[in-house]
This record gives sequence, C-alpha cells and structure tokens, in this order.
Amino acid sequence: MEKVESFELDHRIVKAPYIRKCCVLSGEKGDKVTKFDIRFLQPNKEAFGTAAMHGLEHLLANFLRESLTGIIDLSPMGCRTGFYLSIWGDREALEIKKALEEALKKVLEATEIPAANEIQCGNYRDLSLFGAKEYAKEALNKGFSLNIYGDK
Repeated sequence: MEKVESFELDHRIVKAPYIRKCCVLSGEKGDKVTKFDIRFLQPNKEAFGTAAMHGLEHLLANFLRESLTGIIDLSPMGCRTGFYLSIWGDREALEIKKALEEALKKVLEATEIPAANEIQCGNYRDLSLFGAKEYAKEALNKGFSLNIYGDK
C-alpha cells in the first residue's frame, strides 16, 4: 500500500507559516502535477475557524489564478491549519510564495467573497470576509518560510 505523503511529516517539529513542495507526480503520458503544503497555522496548536478558512479558500482560489497558470485545485486541509495547492507542471515553492503574498494582499483589499451564494457554494452561509482578512494579515506579518523548520 502506498504511503500518504502528508502522514510522513512530523507535525511536532515544523514551524508555520511555510510553503512546502510535497511532491511532483508524473502521469502516464509524461504530464506533471506539483502538490504544495501551504501551512498558515502551527499544527496541533492552532486551527482556522471554519467560516474564515472557507472565506479565505474562495478568495485565494480566485486571486491565485491571477498570478499562477495551471492551478488544478486549492483545498483546505482537514486539520484546518492550511491548504493544499495542486498545479500543473514541476513548479517551485518560491513561485508559489510570491503569488500567495500577492493574493493575500488582495484579500486585505477585498470587499466581498466571490461565489458567496447558494448557486455557487455548498455552504454559502459559513463564510467570513473579516476572518479571512485577519488570517491573511497575520500570515503576511509573519511571512512564509520555504523551510518547514522555520528559517526564512
């Protein structure tokens, strides 16, 4: 049985916030997909509120696409400490960091959450623009490391 990559990470010793290139997957025809761990909060010590995380997911799903081509998906982690980003190609964490910082600055300027309605969202009542902005501000102030052990 193949191991789950994220379960191999020792969550006790990482230092959030960080961006980690988890893996590059190769398809049968040579296509590549890169998965990133975008960790906002310290595992087992902090967790997003669901409305804030959901709002941030909607905002980042839009704003990251303005800077990055080939995004497949931005998914919240079940532990509510960050997001997984899947993107076409063999991409580097520095590229993701720059785009994420740009996107988070746009979050701070946002006046509404995209797709915050019952047609486009399966839980549109559980969204917080205020909460999303607070987490964006905190992450930008701390800065995202490319080293999961905390050195910038």
